[in-house]
Amino acid sequence: MAQPLKPLGNVLITGGASGLGAAAVEAVAADGGIPLIIDRVPPAQPRYQHEIVDLADTRAAEKAVQILAERNGGIDAVFTAAGTDSCGTLRDVPAAQWERVVQVNLLGTAAVVRAALPYLERVGGRIVTCASTLGIKAVSDATAYCASKFGVVGFTRALAAELQGRVGVTLLVPGGMRTRFFDDREEKYKPPADARLNRPEDVAAAVLFALRQPPGCEVREMVVCPSVESSWP
Repeated sequence: MAQPLKPLGNVLITGGASGLGAAAVEAVAADGGIPLIIDRVPPAQPRYQHEIVDLADTRAAEKAVQILAERNGGIDAVFTAAGTDSCGTLRDVPAAQWERVVQVNLLGTAAVVRAALPYLERVGGRIVTCASTLGIKAVSDATAYCASKFGVVGFTRALAAELQGRVGVTLLVPGGMRTRFFDDREEKYKPPADARLNRPEDVAAAVLFALRQPPGCEVREMVVCPSVESSWP
């Protein structure tokens, strides 16, 4: 007989005001967990607890984690859904924009996880980081995004080895999703109108699957992408 699934408890979600993060917030709440949100803007549902912070400011991100944890008696899980991009060639993307992608996607992820670790270790909690299919396959005009997401892959694999037996660690590798992530891009960098993209709600369901595994059982890595995803494998 299978072990019972682990209750969610307090789940810290970065980027929880939109896209995949918002879908994860709703999924956690529907499954009896308490979503705690970190984002640059407040969530659409004001009933959810949140801290407004730019993940490019890693010290502020760490402080936001501590505030939410202390206010709610700890953290049981973390999902680092927040991410940003700046498309273009290395020559054309301004240095500040290029560096911000790495600051938010990689350094922001590490800062949030670092701040949450003391709380997670007390309860044998779980972490799900969010990479991308462009964290395992590189394409042109995406040096910042690929660098950051390849970094998340390496960070997460090393973290899993470091925390094994104490905190569960899962690497999520999502493909394209129907979110507003592409809205501010030049047309040539947007998915075509007929692109097959996943619903963020379906990817969020996979995140919950990883978070709710019973003690001692972990999903180490998940690739969740449309069946016709061009950036995998």
